[in-house]
Amino acid sequence: MVSCARTPFFSRRTAAPLIGFALALYFSWPLVQGERSYPRLVALEYKIASVDRKLDVVRTEREALEHKVIRLRPDSIDPDLLEERARVLLGYQYPQDRVVLSDP
Repeated sequence: MVSCARTPFFSRRTAAPLIGFALALYFSWPLVQGERSYPRLVALEYKIASVDRKLDVVRTEREALEHKVIRLRPDSIDPDLLEERARVLLGYQYPQDRVVLSDP
């Protein structure tokens, strides 16, 4: 005759897989939501790419300004650039120049 004795829910056969699952979940949770998680890595890579683009723009502006400064040095002055700066800073103009004023 078969015995109808009930086995407890938490036996050795069920405890080991449950503990293993709990440990796997515990150690894998930082991969999803932790400080070093994959979504955080993707966000940081996006931010790095954005900053690199800004850096390229700033470098280009800096190189243009350095080139302009070189052209204004006394030993290699560019007459066109000198005339442009004098007209802007000192308000020089030719008699045939027309000035159009607009409201800001």
